[in-house]
Amino acid sequence: MSLLVVGSVAFDSVKTPFGTAENVLGGSATYFSVSASYFTDVSLVAVVGEDFNKEDIEIFKIRNIDTEGLEKRKGKTFKWKGEYGYDLNEAHTLDTQLNVFADFNPKLPEKYKDCEYVFLANIDPDLQREILNQIRKPKLIACDTMNFWIERKFDSLKKMIEQVDIVIINEAELRELAGEANLVKAAQKVLSWGPKRLIAKRGEYGALMFSDSTVFSAPAYPLESVFDPTGAGDSFAGGFMGYISNVNNINESSVRQAIIFGSAMASFNVEDFSLNRLKNLSYREIEERFKEFKRLTHFDDL
Repeated sequence: MSLLVVGSVAFDSVKTPFGTAENVLGGSATYFSVSASYFTDVSLVAVVGEDFNKEDIEIFKIRNIDTEGLEKRKGKTFKWKGEYGYDLNEAHTLDTQLNVFADFNPKLPEKYKDCEYVFLANIDPDLQREILNQIRKPKLIACDTMNFWIERKFDSLKKMIEQVDIVIINEAELRELAGEANLVKAAQKVLSWGPKRLIAKRGEYGALMFSDSTVFSAPAYPLESVFDPTGAGDSFAGGFMGYISNVNNINESSVRQAIIFGSAMASFNVEDFSLNRLKNLSYREIEERFKEFKRLTHFDDL
């Protein structure tokens, strides 16, 4: 099945206690699309500047990601600079240069309008709603957001969330979005707005999925080496949505399996800077890590 992602493509400069990376490929749509491409066909909508060259786009070509929707405009590509301390769950932003992303107004190529699975990555909720107006008959729509939009465009964000099936958001932003300190109460409040499921990303503590009738918990994979958590949440979303698109099934069992595949992709992503680990995977590695997750969480009944 076809999977559409709308989000950012960026150049990141990242410092962690384990090293640095300067002007490497990043952005929500980048991590998402590369992760999802191991499971399904992906169509990408984003904007880049004149400084985005043939070598930069090569990763998308290698992964057979459709880039007809990747617009190139006069100016520079979105840039982000951040730093992590030993608490790798929190990034400290040092510099943000929106550049061409500041005027991003996504228009879908005609063939993208028939994509059945849609992920609205972390962008202005007004733009997310415009995308929804361009999609014809989606089977499943999921979205992400962040504190910037929660604080500045809450009303528009809430209207967008009312139109989607799944919200994928980190736990701190979920609490802020709902105005609830308790994670369960926060999830229940957002679900009351319309989505069928909500997935709270919890970094090194895994993920929690809530629906009206069930709760599912997935751990994070225990790694000895974590170099860079940038893009882990988007890699999770890519693995999750990629698997759902592949099996073309949205029942409880498939969603739970998708969460584990998403967690597996996030665990690979953090093992190196930028896309260095994610772009060199084999599907056998992904399957084996999925099985390791199963062994990690298995226990016998009494």
